[in-house]
Amino acid sequence: MVEQVSRHGCNSGLRWPLAMLVLCWIVAGPDRSVADEADKVFKPCANCHEIGPGARHRVGPHLDGLFGRTAGSLPDFRYSEGMRAAGAAGLVWDARTLSDYLEKPRDFIKGNRMSFRGMPDAQDRAALVSWLETATEQAPAADPAASGSDTDGLVRSFADIVLQIDGDPEYGEYLAGECVTCHQASGHADGIPSIVGLPKDYFVKSMFEYRTNVRSNEVMKLRVANLANDEIAALAAYFSSLEPQ
Repeated sequence: MVEQVSRHGCNSGLRWPLAMLVLCWIVAGPDRSVADEADKVFKPCANCHEIGPGARHRVGPHLDGLFGRTAGSLPDFRYSEGMRAAGAAGLVWDARTLSDYLEKPRDFIKGNRMSFRGMPDAQDRAALVSWLETATEQAPAADPAASGSDTDGLVRSFADIVLQIDGDPEYGEYLAGECVTCHQASGHADGIPSIVGLPKDYFVKSMFEYRTNVRSNEVMKLRVANLANDEIAALAAYFSSLEPQ
């Protein structure tokens, strides 16, 4: 249900998913071959993580300031018990630990929720880690209250109204049948972004971005146009309560 699409350029105040940051690098950077490799290697990350100016949490936490950060330590993200325990045991993200984790996340940290199945190729991991080491030095995530445009302010106003509704997760489960025809109920993100465990505020805001043409997927725009506010609230309550399998 949620597609990361921006119609704004590289200087937009809106959040950047990894793929959008790579696109801006392609436009501005001198080395097209490096940028093309980045677009291929980092695309799976963009399904669940954001990075760069305005980055916010999605299914996974934003990646700004990743290197040198203790695992499971961002106070405003709901980590798995396994990830929090790894941080409490002293795990800090650096080039080595991140590469080991990305090789097979479920084996490196037992009980963590990341749906990515792993990157067995050592060269791919090295390319990803090397790029992330530079890219995650971007400015800290933006204040969620900051508005990059009049449309963004309108979206937030509608989202705030829906977020005040006490959504019924059981009703959301009933409504979700159509959603999981495209989005995997397991939370895996093989080509289509995951919405399992998506924070309520992100889910709701995304729905109104389709209504106001910030997001351009025509199928999603048709689906969202038929949803009442209480139905959006119910879907947000249901999907935010789930954990990837």
